[in-house]
Amino acid sequence: MTKILNLRTARDLPRWAISLGTTLYNKTGTWRNFRPVYENKIPPCNHACPANEKIQGYLDLIIQSAAGRTSASLQKKYTQAWFLLTEDNPFPAVCGRVCFHPCETACNRGFYDESLAIHNIERFIGDYGLSKKLKLKTKKLKKRKKIAIIGGGPAGLSAAYFLAQNGYRPTIFEADKQLGGLLASGIPAYRLPKNILQQEINAIIRLGVEVKTNVRIGRDKLLENILNNHDAVFIATGAHQERTLNITGEDAIGVIPALKFLSDLNTGRKIKLGQKVAVIGGGNAAMDAARSILRLGKEPIVIYRRTKNEMPAILDEINDAEEEKIKFIFLAAPVKIITMNNKIVALECVKMKLGKPDASGRRTPLPVKDSNFKIKVDNVIPAIGEQPDFSFLTAGIKTTDRGIQTDEFGITNIPGIFAAGDCVTGPRTVVEAIGAGKKAADALIKYLQKGKAVPEAEQDEKVVQFEQLNQNYFEPTPRLWPEKLNIQKRNKGFKEVYQPYSGKEVETESKRCFSCGVCNRCDNCFVFCPDMAVLKKNSYYEYNYDYCKGCGICVLECPRYAISLIEEKR
Repeated sequence: MTKILNLRTARDLPRWAISLGTTLYNKTGTWRNFRPVYENKIPPCNHACPANEKIQGYLDLIIQSAAGRTSASLQKKYTQAWFLLTEDNPFPAVCGRVCFHPCETACNRGFYDESLAIHNIERFIGDYGLSKKLKLKTKKLKKRKKIAIIGGGPAGLSAAYFLAQNGYRPTIFEADKQLGGLLASGIPAYRLPKNILQQEINAIIRLGVEVKTNVRIGRDKLLENILNNHDAVFIATGAHQERTLNITGEDAIGVIPALKFLSDLNTGRKIKLGQKVAVIGGGNAAMDAARSILRLGKEPIVIYRRTKNEMPAILDEINDAEEEKIKFIFLAAPVKIITMNNKIVALECVKMKLGKPDASGRRTPLPVKDSNFKIKVDNVIPAIGEQPDFSFLTAGIKTTDRGIQTDEFGITNIPGIFAAGDCVTGPRTVVEAIGAGKKAADALIKYLQKGKAVPEAEQDEKVVQFEQLNQNYFEPTPRLWPEKLNIQKRNKGFKEVYQPYSGKEVETESKRCFSCGVCNRCDNCFVFCPDMAVLKKNSYYEYNYDYCKGCGICVLECPRYAISLIEEKR
Protein backbone atom coordinates (compact mmCIF):
# COMPACT_ATOMS: atom_id res chain seq x y z
CA MET A 1 0.00 0.00 0.00
CA THR A 2 1.39 3.41 -0.99
CA LYS A 3 2.26 5.75 1.87
CA ILE A 4 1.08 9.31 1.31
CA LEU A 5 3.42 12.04 2.60
CA ASN A 6 1.76 15.19 3.86
CA LEU A 7 4.32 17.99 3.41
CA ARG A 8 3.13 21.12 5.18
CA THR A 9 6.41 22.84 6.13
CA ALA A 10 10.10 22.71 5.15
CA ARG A 11 10.72 20.49 8.17
CA ASP A 12 8.55 17.79 6.58
CA LEU A 13 10.85 17.60 3.47
CA PRO A 14 13.20 14.59 3.18
CA ARG A 15 17.00 15.20 3.04
CA TRP A 16 18.01 16.38 -0.49
CA ALA A 17 21.46 16.93 -2.00
CA ILE A 18 20.67 20.55 -2.74
CA SER A 19 21.10 23.85 -0.99
CA LEU A 20 18.32 26.34 -0.50
CA GLY A 21 20.86 28.98 0.48
CA THR A 22 23.98 30.50 -1.13
CA THR A 23 26.99 28.47 -2.26
CA LEU A 24 29.34 31.47 -2.39
CA TYR A 25 31.00 30.44 0.85
CA ASN A 26 32.06 27.11 -0.72
CA LYS A 27 34.28 28.08 -3.67
CA THR A 28 35.07 24.82 -5.44
CA GLY A 29 38.03 26.16 -7.45
CA THR A 30 40.32 24.83 -4.72
CA TRP A 31 39.54 21.30 -5.91
CA ARG A 32 41.26 21.96 -9.25
CA ASN A 33 44.47 20.20 -10.33
CA PHE A 34 44.33 21.44 -13.93
CA ARG A 35 43.38 24.90 -15.18
CA PRO A 36 41.73 25.50 -18.58
CA VAL A 37 42.97 28.62 -20.39
CA TYR A 38 41.88 30.23 -23.64
CA GLU A 39 44.96 30.03 -25.83
CA ASN A 40 44.70 30.80 -29.52
CA LYS A 41 47.17 28.68 -31.47
CA ILE A 42 48.54 28.78 -35.02
CA PRO A 43 46.30 27.48 -37.83
CA PRO A 44 48.34 25.31 -40.22
CA CYS A 45 47.37 27.50 -43.20
CA ASN A 46 48.88 30.60 -41.56
CA HIS A 47 52.00 28.65 -40.64
CA ALA A 48 52.51 27.26 -44.17
CA CYS A 49 52.14 30.64 -45.91
CA PRO A 50 55.60 32.03 -46.83
CA ALA A 51 54.19 35.56 -46.41
CA ASN A 52 52.66 34.63 -43.01
CA GLU A 53 49.22 35.85 -44.04
CA LYS A 54 46.58 35.81 -41.29
CA ILE A 55 44.42 33.46 -43.33
CA GLN A 56 42.08 32.31 -40.58
CA GLY A 57 41.56 35.97 -39.66
CA TYR A 58 40.34 37.11 -43.05
CA LEU A 59 38.26 33.97 -43.53
CA ASP A 60 36.54 34.76 -40.21
CA LEU A 61 35.79 38.30 -41.43
CA ILE A 62 34.20 36.86 -44.59
CA ILE A 63 32.10 34.55 -42.41
CA GLN A 64 31.06 37.52 -40.28
CA SER A 65 30.08 39.40 -43.45
CA ALA A 66 27.67 36.58 -44.26
CA ALA A 67 25.95 37.17 -40.92
CA GLY A 68 25.47 40.87 -41.68
CA ARG A 69 22.03 42.06 -42.62
CA THR A 70 22.98 45.13 -44.64
CA SER A 71 25.14 45.85 -47.66
CA ALA A 72 27.10 48.35 -45.57
CA SER A 73 28.08 45.76 -42.95
CA LEU A 74 29.08 43.31 -45.68
CA GLN A 75 31.28 45.91 -47.41
CA LYS A 76 32.83 46.82 -44.06
CA LYS A 77 33.92 43.22 -43.40
CA TYR A 78 35.29 42.83 -46.94
CA THR A 79 37.30 46.00 -46.44
CA GLN A 80 38.61 44.78 -43.09
CA ALA A 81 39.57 41.47 -44.71
CA TRP A 82 41.55 43.31 -47.43
CA PHE A 83 43.43 45.44 -44.92
CA LEU A 84 44.22 42.39 -42.78
CA LEU A 85 45.49 40.48 -45.81
CA THR A 86 47.65 43.37 -47.07
CA GLU A 87 49.36 43.70 -43.71
CA ASP A 88 51.49 40.78 -44.90
CA ASN A 89 51.14 40.69 -48.69
CA PRO A 90 50.72 43.67 -51.05
CA PHE A 91 49.78 41.33 -53.91
CA PRO A 92 46.53 39.55 -52.89
CA ALA A 93 44.92 39.71 -56.35
CA VAL A 94 48.14 38.41 -57.94
CA CYS A 95 48.77 35.63 -55.40
CA GLY A 96 45.10 34.66 -55.52
CA ARG A 97 45.79 33.70 -59.13
CA VAL A 98 49.37 32.40 -59.38
CA CYS A 99 50.37 31.20 -55.88
CA PHE A 100 51.06 27.49 -55.47
CA HIS A 101 48.99 27.79 -52.26
CA PRO A 102 50.93 25.70 -49.72
CA CYS A 103 48.26 26.88 -47.26
CA GLU A 104 45.82 24.51 -48.94
CA THR A 105 48.24 21.58 -48.73
CA ALA A 106 48.54 22.22 -44.98
CA CYS A 107 44.79 22.84 -44.46
CA ASN A 108 43.37 20.43 -41.84
CA ARG A 109 40.12 20.29 -43.78
CA GLY A 110 42.03 18.27 -46.40
CA PHE A 111 42.32 15.40 -43.91
CA TYR A 112 38.55 15.48 -43.40
CA ASP A 113 37.13 15.93 -46.91
CA GLU A 114 38.72 18.59 -49.16
CA SER A 115 40.97 21.51 -48.26
CA LEU A 116 39.60 25.04 -48.43
CA ALA A 117 39.94 26.97 -51.69
CA ILE A 118 41.97 29.63 -49.90
CA HIS A 119 43.60 31.12 -52.98
CA ASN A 120 40.20 31.68 -54.63
CA ILE A 121 39.03 33.53 -51.51
CA GLU A 122 42.26 35.56 -51.49
CA ARG A 123 41.66 36.49 -55.12
CA PHE A 124 38.12 37.65 -54.29
CA ILE A 125 39.43 39.87 -51.48
CA GLY A 126 42.24 41.21 -53.67
CA ASP A 127 39.88 42.02 -56.53
CA TYR A 128 37.49 43.69 -54.08
CA GLY A 129 40.28 45.97 -52.88
CA LEU A 130 41.10 46.94 -56.46
CA SER A 131 37.46 47.53 -57.40
CA LYS A 132 36.97 49.81 -54.38
CA LYS A 133 40.36 51.51 -54.92
CA LEU A 134 41.36 50.79 -51.33
CA LYS A 135 44.73 52.33 -50.43
CA LEU A 136 47.60 50.52 -48.76
CA LYS A 137 48.56 51.90 -45.37
CA THR A 138 51.81 53.76 -44.81
CA LYS A 139 53.46 55.88 -42.11
CA LYS A 140 54.76 59.41 -42.29
CA LEU A 141 58.28 59.81 -43.65
CA LYS A 142 60.85 59.02 -40.99
CA LYS A 143 64.45 60.21 -40.83
CA ARG A 144 65.64 60.43 -44.41
CA LYS A 145 67.65 57.32 -45.15
CA LYS A 146 68.66 56.41 -48.69
CA ILE A 147 67.76 52.82 -49.52
CA ALA A 148 68.43 51.23 -52.91
CA ILE A 149 66.50 48.19 -54.10
CA ILE A 150 68.12 46.47 -57.07
CA GLY A 151 65.39 44.58 -58.93
CA GLY A 152 61.69 45.34 -59.29
CA GLY A 153 60.25 41.83 -59.15
CA PRO A 154 58.07 40.42 -56.36
CA ALA A 155 60.91 40.33 -53.76
CA GLY A 156 62.04 43.90 -54.51
CA LEU A 157 58.52 45.31 -54.65
CA SER A 158 57.60 43.47 -51.46
CA ALA A 159 60.62 44.94 -49.67
CA ALA A 160 59.73 48.41 -50.99
CA TYR A 161 56.21 48.02 -49.65
CA PHE A 162 57.24 46.99 -46.14
CA LEU A 163 59.89 49.73 -46.01
CA ALA A 164 57.26 52.28 -47.07
CA GLN A 165 54.86 50.93 -44.48
CA ASN A 166 57.47 51.83 -41.89
CA GLY A 167 58.04 55.34 -43.15
CA TYR A 168 61.00 54.85 -45.51
CA ARG A 169 61.07 55.86 -49.18
CA PRO A 170 63.34 53.46 -51.11
CA THR A 171 64.46 53.73 -54.73
CA ILE A 172 64.00 50.72 -57.04
CA PHE A 173 66.54 50.23 -59.85
CA GLU A 174 65.04 47.96 -62.52
CA ALA A 175 66.90 46.70 -65.60
CA ASP A 176 63.73 46.27 -67.66
CA LYS A 177 61.42 49.01 -68.85
CA GLN A 178 58.65 47.79 -66.54
CA LEU A 179 58.39 46.55 -62.97
CA GLY A 180 57.15 43.12 -62.00
CA GLY A 181 60.00 40.79 -62.94
CA LEU A 182 58.72 37.37 -63.97
CA LEU A 183 55.22 38.39 -62.87
CA ALA A 184 55.20 40.78 -65.83
CA SER A 185 57.35 38.91 -68.32
CA GLY A 186 56.96 35.25 -67.46
CA ILE A 187 53.29 34.56 -66.61
CA PRO A 188 50.74 34.49 -69.47
CA ALA A 189 47.60 36.62 -69.36
CA TYR A 190 45.28 33.61 -69.08
CA ARG A 191 46.74 33.12 -65.58
CA LEU A 192 47.49 36.71 -64.63
CA PRO A 193 45.83 39.60 -66.49
CA LYS A 194 48.34 42.44 -66.85
CA ASN A 195 45.93 45.12 -65.60
CA ILE A 196 45.59 43.25 -62.28
CA LEU A 197 49.37 43.12 -61.80
CA GLN A 198 49.82 46.76 -62.80
CA GLN A 199 47.17 47.98 -60.37
CA GLU A 200 48.85 46.27 -57.43
CA ILE A 201 52.28 47.56 -58.49
CA ASN A 202 50.88 51.10 -58.82
CA ALA A 203 49.46 50.88 -55.29
CA ILE A 204 52.98 50.21 -53.94
CA ILE A 205 54.53 53.05 -55.97
CA ARG A 206 51.90 55.49 -54.65
CA LEU A 207 53.32 54.98 -51.15
CA GLY A 208 56.23 57.17 -52.22
CA VAL A 209 58.57 54.58 -53.74
CA GLU A 210 60.89 56.06 -56.37
CA VAL A 211 61.42 53.98 -59.51
CA LYS A 212 64.24 54.07 -62.05
CA THR A 213 63.65 51.66 -64.95
CA ASN A 214 66.01 50.70 -67.79
CA VAL A 215 68.91 50.84 -65.34
CA ARG A 216 70.98 47.67 -65.36
CA ILE A 217 73.46 47.48 -62.51
CA GLY A 218 76.87 46.60 -63.90
CA ARG A 219 76.09 48.21 -67.26
CA ASP A 220 74.46 51.58 -66.53
CA LYS A 221 75.55 51.91 -62.91
CA LEU A 222 78.20 50.16 -60.89
CA LEU A 223 77.14 48.45 -57.69
CA GLU A 224 79.98 50.24 -55.89
CA ASN A 225 78.43 53.60 -56.78
CA ILE A 226 75.05 52.48 -55.42
CA LEU A 227 76.70 51.30 -52.19
CA ASN A 228 78.58 54.57 -51.72
CA ASN A 229 75.47 56.72 -52.19
CA HIS A 230 72.98 54.81 -50.04
CA ASP A 231 72.66 53.88 -46.38
CA ALA A 232 71.53 50.35 -47.24
CA VAL A 233 71.11 48.20 -50.36
CA PHE A 234 68.66 45.39 -50.96
CA ILE A 235 69.47 43.03 -53.86
CA ALA A 236 66.49 41.26 -55.46
CA THR A 237 67.60 40.57 -59.02
CA GLY A 238 65.85 37.21 -59.36
CA ALA A 239 67.03 34.30 -61.48
CA HIS A 240 66.69 35.10 -65.18
CA GLN A 241 69.66 33.27 -66.68
CA GLU A 242 68.26 30.16 -68.36
CA ARG A 243 70.00 26.83 -68.15
CA THR A 244 70.99 25.19 -71.41
CA LEU A 245 70.33 21.65 -72.60
CA ASN A 246 74.00 21.08 -73.55
CA ILE A 247 73.10 18.97 -76.56
CA THR A 248 74.09 19.09 -80.24
CA GLY A 249 72.05 21.54 -82.32
CA GLU A 250 71.05 23.80 -79.44
CA ASP A 251 72.23 26.87 -81.34
CA ALA A 252 69.93 26.17 -84.28
CA ILE A 253 67.35 28.66 -85.53
CA GLY A 254 64.06 27.82 -83.83
CA VAL A 255 65.45 27.04 -80.37
CA ILE A 256 63.83 29.61 -78.06
CA PRO A 257 64.46 29.61 -74.29
CA ALA A 258 61.17 29.51 -72.35
CA LEU A 259 61.64 32.84 -70.53
CA LYS A 260 62.48 34.62 -73.79
CA PHE A 261 59.43 33.06 -75.46
CA LEU A 262 57.14 34.09 -72.59
CA SER A 263 58.69 37.56 -72.38
CA ASP A 264 58.23 38.15 -76.11
CA LEU A 265 54.64 36.96 -75.79
CA ASN A 266 53.88 39.23 -72.84
CA THR A 267 55.48 42.31 -74.38
CA GLY A 268 53.83 41.87 -77.77
CA ARG A 269 56.99 41.08 -79.74
CA LYS A 270 56.59 38.97 -82.85
CA ILE A 271 57.19 35.23 -82.36
CA LYS A 272 57.89 32.88 -85.27
CA LEU A 273 56.79 29.30 -84.58
CA GLY A 274 56.31 26.29 -86.76
CA GLN A 275 53.37 23.96 -86.28
CA LYS A 276 54.97 21.43 -83.90
CA VAL A 277 56.83 22.73 -80.86
CA ALA A 278 58.70 20.60 -78.31
CA VAL A 279 58.75 22.01 -74.75
CA ILE A 280 61.46 20.47 -72.60
CA GLY A 281 60.80 20.42 -68.85
CA GLY A 282 58.13 19.89 -66.21
CA GLY A 283 58.03 23.14 -64.24
CA ASN A 284 55.67 26.10 -64.33
CA ALA A 285 57.58 27.78 -67.15
CA ALA A 286 57.14 24.63 -69.26
CA MET A 287 53.39 24.56 -68.56
CA ASP A 288 53.05 28.29 -69.30
CA ALA A 289 54.96 27.89 -72.55
CA ALA A 290 53.03 24.80 -73.71
CA ARG A 291 49.60 26.27 -72.94
CA SER A 292 50.57 29.55 -74.62
CA ILE A 293 51.75 27.72 -77.74
CA LEU A 294 48.36 26.01 -77.90
CA ARG A 295 46.64 29.40 -77.75
CA LEU A 296 48.78 30.59 -80.66
CA GLY A 297 47.24 27.84 -82.77
CA LYS A 298 50.26 25.51 -82.70
CA GLU A 299 50.82 21.95 -81.43
CA PRO A 300 52.92 21.72 -78.24
CA ILE A 301 54.57 18.48 -77.08
CA VAL A 302 55.86 18.45 -73.49
CA ILE A 303 58.87 16.18 -72.94
CA TYR A 304 59.80 15.42 -69.35
CA ARG A 305 62.46 13.05 -68.07
CA ARG A 306 60.47 11.83 -65.06
CA THR A 307 56.77 10.97 -64.58
CA LYS A 308 53.82 13.26 -63.88
CA ASN A 309 54.17 12.54 -60.15
CA GLU A 310 57.62 14.18 -60.08
CA MET A 311 56.71 17.29 -62.08
CA PRO A 312 57.53 20.46 -60.09
CA ALA A 313 54.79 22.53 -61.77
CA ILE A 314 51.63 23.46 -59.85
CA LEU A 315 49.31 20.44 -60.08
CA ASP A 316 46.37 22.59 -61.25
CA GLU A 317 48.47 23.81 -64.19
CA ILE A 318 49.41 20.24 -65.16
CA ASN A 319 45.79 19.08 -64.94
CA ASP A 320 44.58 22.07 -66.96
CA ALA A 321 47.20 21.35 -69.64
CA GLU A 322 45.99 17.75 -69.85
CA GLU A 323 42.40 18.98 -69.97
CA GLU A 324 43.36 21.17 -72.92
CA LYS A 325 44.64 18.00 -74.69
CA ILE A 326 48.30 18.98 -74.66
CA LYS A 327 50.48 15.98 -75.47
CA PHE A 328 52.95 14.76 -72.81
CA ILE A 329 55.85 12.39 -73.32
CA PHE A 330 57.11 11.25 -69.93
CA LEU A 331 60.34 9.41 -69.08
CA ALA A 332 62.18 10.89 -72.05
CA ALA A 333 65.06 13.35 -72.43
CA PRO A 334 66.46 15.14 -75.50
CA VAL A 335 69.93 14.12 -76.69
CA LYS A 336 70.19 15.90 -80.06
CA ILE A 337 68.42 18.56 -82.11
CA ILE A 338 68.50 17.44 -85.72
CA THR A 339 68.82 20.27 -88.22
CA MET A 340 68.93 20.85 -91.96
CA ASN A 341 70.44 24.15 -93.16
CA ASN A 342 70.55 25.17 -89.47
CA LYS A 343 66.78 24.76 -89.14
CA ILE A 344 65.16 22.20 -86.87
CA VAL A 345 63.59 19.15 -88.48
CA ALA A 346 63.44 16.71 -85.54
CA LEU A 347 64.34 16.12 -81.92
CA GLU A 348 66.13 12.94 -80.91
CA CYS A 349 65.30 11.68 -77.42
CA VAL A 350 66.23 8.76 -75.22
CA LYS A 351 63.84 6.87 -72.96
CA MET A 352 64.48 7.14 -69.23
CA LYS A 353 63.85 4.99 -66.17
CA LEU A 354 63.77 6.10 -62.55
CA GLY A 355 66.55 5.05 -60.19
CA LYS A 356 67.17 5.87 -56.55
CA PRO A 357 66.07 9.19 -55.00
CA ASP A 358 68.47 12.13 -55.38
CA ALA A 359 69.09 15.08 -53.02
CA SER A 360 65.65 16.54 -53.87
CA GLY A 361 63.93 13.33 -52.80
CA ARG A 362 62.84 12.55 -56.34
CA ARG A 363 64.02 9.40 -58.10
CA THR A 364 66.96 9.98 -60.44
CA PRO A 365 66.18 9.60 -64.16
CA LEU A 366 68.56 7.21 -65.93
CA PRO A 367 68.84 6.65 -69.72
CA VAL A 368 67.67 3.33 -71.13
CA LYS A 369 70.29 1.82 -73.43
CA ASP A 370 69.45 1.68 -77.17
CA SER A 371 66.06 3.38 -76.68
CA ASN A 372 66.59 6.49 -78.81
CA PHE A 373 63.64 7.79 -80.84
CA LYS A 374 62.89 10.86 -82.97
CA ILE A 375 60.04 13.37 -82.98
CA LYS A 376 59.37 15.67 -85.93
CA VAL A 377 59.27 19.24 -84.59
CA ASP A 378 59.78 22.75 -85.93
CA ASN A 379 60.84 24.42 -82.68
CA VAL A 380 62.37 23.48 -79.36
CA ILE A 381 61.67 25.49 -76.20
CA PRO A 382 63.93 24.49 -73.29
CA ALA A 383 62.32 25.14 -69.89
CA ILE A 384 64.70 23.35 -67.56
CA GLY A 385 65.25 26.04 -64.96
CA GLU A 386 66.99 29.34 -64.35
CA GLN A 387 69.90 30.62 -62.29
CA PRO A 388 70.95 34.03 -60.94
CA ASP A 389 73.36 36.28 -62.82
CA PHE A 390 76.22 37.42 -60.57
CA SER A 391 78.13 39.47 -63.15
CA PHE A 392 77.12 42.77 -61.50
CA LEU A 393 78.21 41.83 -57.96
CA THR A 394 81.00 43.78 -56.34
CA ALA A 395 83.99 41.93 -54.94
CA GLY A 396 83.49 40.60 -51.44
CA ILE A 397 79.83 39.57 -51.57
CA LYS A 398 79.78 35.84 -50.93
CA THR A 399 77.77 33.47 -53.12
CA THR A 400 76.81 29.80 -53.08
CA ASP A 401 76.08 27.41 -55.92
CA ARG A 402 72.45 28.60 -55.77
CA GLY A 403 72.76 32.34 -55.22
CA ILE A 404 73.95 35.15 -52.97
CA GLN A 405 74.91 33.87 -49.52
CA THR A 406 72.67 35.22 -46.74
CA ASP A 407 71.27 34.09 -43.43
CA GLU A 408 67.55 33.33 -43.06
CA PHE A 409 66.80 37.07 -42.72
CA GLY A 410 68.50 38.14 -45.95
CA ILE A 411 71.65 39.51 -44.28
CA THR A 412 74.80 39.17 -46.42
CA ASN A 413 78.40 39.08 -45.22
CA ILE A 414 78.76 42.84 -45.89
CA PRO A 415 77.06 45.24 -43.43
CA GLY A 416 74.29 47.27 -45.04
CA ILE A 417 73.80 44.86 -47.96
CA PHE A 418 70.75 42.58 -47.92
CA ALA A 419 69.43 40.11 -50.50
CA ALA A 420 66.35 37.90 -50.90
CA GLY A 421 64.26 36.04 -53.42
CA ASP A 422 65.43 33.93 -56.34
CA CYS A 423 68.87 35.61 -56.41
CA VAL A 424 69.48 33.88 -53.05
CA THR A 425 67.56 30.60 -53.26
CA GLY A 426 67.53 29.97 -56.99
CA PRO A 427 64.16 29.74 -58.80
CA ARG A 428 61.30 29.49 -56.33
CA THR A 429 57.75 30.87 -56.26
CA VAL A 430 56.12 34.30 -56.19
CA VAL A 431 54.84 34.08 -52.62
CA GLU A 432 58.20 32.80 -51.37
CA ALA A 433 59.85 35.86 -52.94
CA ILE A 434 57.27 38.12 -51.28
CA GLY A 435 57.84 36.50 -47.89
CA ALA A 436 61.62 36.70 -48.27
CA GLY A 437 61.40 40.39 -49.23
CA LYS A 438 59.24 41.05 -46.19
CA LYS A 439 61.64 39.32 -43.78
CA ALA A 440 64.72 41.02 -45.26
CA ALA A 441 63.02 44.44 -45.12
CA ASP A 442 62.45 43.92 -41.40
CA ALA A 443 66.15 43.16 -40.86
CA LEU A 444 67.10 46.18 -42.99
CA ILE A 445 64.90 48.49 -40.89
CA LYS A 446 66.55 47.26 -37.68
CA TYR A 447 69.95 47.90 -39.28
CA LEU A 448 68.98 51.50 -40.07
CA GLN A 449 67.56 52.06 -36.59
CA LYS A 450 70.27 50.34 -34.54
CA GLY A 451 73.28 50.21 -36.85
CA LYS A 452 73.05 46.43 -36.71
CA ALA A 453 70.57 43.96 -38.15
CA VAL A 454 69.08 42.20 -35.12
CA PRO A 455 66.03 40.21 -36.28
CA GLU A 456 63.49 39.12 -33.71
CA ALA A 457 63.96 35.58 -32.48
CA GLU A 458 61.54 33.04 -33.90
CA GLN A 459 58.94 32.04 -31.32
CA ASP A 460 57.95 28.45 -30.67
CA GLU A 461 54.62 28.27 -32.46
CA LYS A 462 51.91 25.78 -31.53
CA VAL A 463 50.51 24.64 -34.88
CA VAL A 464 47.19 22.80 -34.64
CA GLN A 465 47.14 19.24 -35.95
CA PHE A 466 44.04 17.59 -37.37
CA GLU A 467 43.93 15.04 -34.53
CA GLN A 468 43.60 17.88 -31.98
CA LEU A 469 40.27 19.04 -33.41
CA ASN A 470 36.94 17.68 -32.16
CA GLN A 471 35.74 16.34 -35.49
CA ASN A 472 32.27 15.48 -34.15
CA TYR A 473 31.22 19.08 -34.69
CA PHE A 474 31.92 19.20 -38.42
CA GLU A 475 29.94 17.83 -41.35
CA PRO A 476 31.47 16.78 -44.68
CA THR A 477 30.97 19.60 -47.17
CA PRO A 478 32.35 19.50 -50.72
CA ARG A 479 34.82 22.15 -51.84
CA LEU A 480 33.35 24.83 -54.06
CA TRP A 481 35.42 24.88 -57.25
CA PRO A 482 35.34 28.08 -59.34
CA GLU A 483 34.00 27.91 -62.87
CA LYS A 484 36.48 27.68 -65.73
CA LEU A 485 36.31 29.01 -69.25
CA ASN A 486 35.29 26.20 -71.58
CA ILE A 487 37.98 24.53 -73.67
CA GLN A 488 36.89 26.04 -76.98
CA LYS A 489 37.10 29.62 -75.65
CA ARG A 490 40.31 28.89 -73.77
CA ASN A 491 42.25 27.64 -76.74
CA LYS A 492 41.32 30.56 -78.97
CA GLY A 493 42.84 33.31 -76.88
CA PHE A 494 44.39 34.44 -73.63
CA LYS A 495 41.27 35.18 -71.58
CA GLU A 496 41.56 34.30 -67.91
CA VAL A 497 40.71 30.61 -67.38
CA TYR A 498 39.44 30.64 -63.79
CA GLN A 499 36.37 32.72 -63.10
CA PRO A 500 36.01 34.65 -59.82
CA TYR A 501 33.82 33.62 -56.91
CA SER A 502 30.62 35.55 -56.38
CA GLY A 503 30.01 37.07 -52.94
CA LYS A 504 27.71 34.18 -52.06
CA GLU A 505 30.27 31.60 -53.20
CA VAL A 506 33.13 33.14 -51.23
CA GLU A 507 30.97 33.12 -48.08
CA THR A 508 29.89 29.50 -48.65
CA GLU A 509 33.49 28.36 -49.07
CA SER A 510 34.77 30.42 -46.13
CA LYS A 511 32.22 28.76 -43.82
CA ARG A 512 34.01 25.43 -44.40
CA CYS A 513 36.97 26.78 -42.38
CA PHE A 514 37.62 24.82 -39.17
CA SER A 515 39.13 27.96 -37.58
CA CYS A 516 41.89 25.69 -36.26
CA GLY A 517 43.20 26.82 -32.89
CA VAL A 518 41.26 30.08 -32.84
CA CYS A 519 38.07 30.66 -30.85
CA ASN A 520 35.17 31.51 -33.15
CA ARG A 521 32.63 32.07 -30.38
CA CYS A 522 30.67 28.82 -30.81
CA ASP A 523 29.47 28.82 -27.13
CA ASN A 524 30.38 25.15 -26.53
CA CYS A 525 32.49 25.92 -23.46
CA PHE A 526 29.76 28.17 -22.07
CA VAL A 527 27.00 25.60 -22.64
CA PHE A 528 28.82 22.48 -21.45
CA CYS A 529 30.52 23.81 -18.29
CA PRO A 530 28.86 21.91 -15.40
CA ASP A 531 29.95 24.55 -12.88
CA MET A 532 28.78 27.56 -14.88
CA ALA A 533 32.36 28.84 -14.52
CA VAL A 534 32.55 30.15 -18.10
CA LEU A 535 31.47 33.77 -18.38
CA LYS A 536 30.54 35.53 -21.63
CA LYS A 537 32.10 38.97 -22.06
CA ASN A 538 31.19 40.82 -25.29
CA SER A 539 30.91 37.58 -27.29
CA TYR A 540 34.17 36.27 -25.83
CA TYR A 541 34.73 34.16 -22.75
CA GLU A 542 36.66 34.07 -19.51
CA TYR A 543 36.83 31.63 -16.60
CA ASN A 544 35.63 32.21 -13.05
CA TYR A 545 38.38 30.14 -11.46
CA ASP A 546 36.71 30.32 -8.03
CA TYR A 547 34.29 27.67 -9.27
CA CYS A 548 36.14 25.92 -12.12
CA LYS A 549 37.09 22.44 -10.91
CA GLY A 550 39.37 21.74 -13.88
CA CYS A 551 37.24 18.86 -15.19
CA GLY A 552 38.36 19.58 -18.78
CA ILE A 553 34.94 19.17 -20.38
CA CYS A 554 35.32 22.57 -22.07
CA VAL A 555 38.65 21.45 -23.57
CA LEU A 556 37.15 18.22 -24.89
CA GLU A 557 34.10 19.96 -26.34
CA CYS A 558 36.02 22.81 -28.01
CA PRO A 559 35.88 21.92 -31.72
CA ARG A 560 38.94 24.00 -32.56
CA TYR A 561 41.50 23.26 -29.82
CA ALA A 562 41.42 26.90 -28.71
CA ILE A 563 41.51 25.92 -25.01
CA SER A 564 44.49 24.34 -23.26
CA LEU A 565 44.59 22.46 -19.97
CA ILE A 566 47.65 23.24 -17.85
CA GLU A 567 48.68 21.75 -14.51
CA GLU A 568 48.12 23.93 -11.45
CA LYS A 569 51.24 25.03 -9.60
CA ARG A 570 50.71 24.77 -5.87
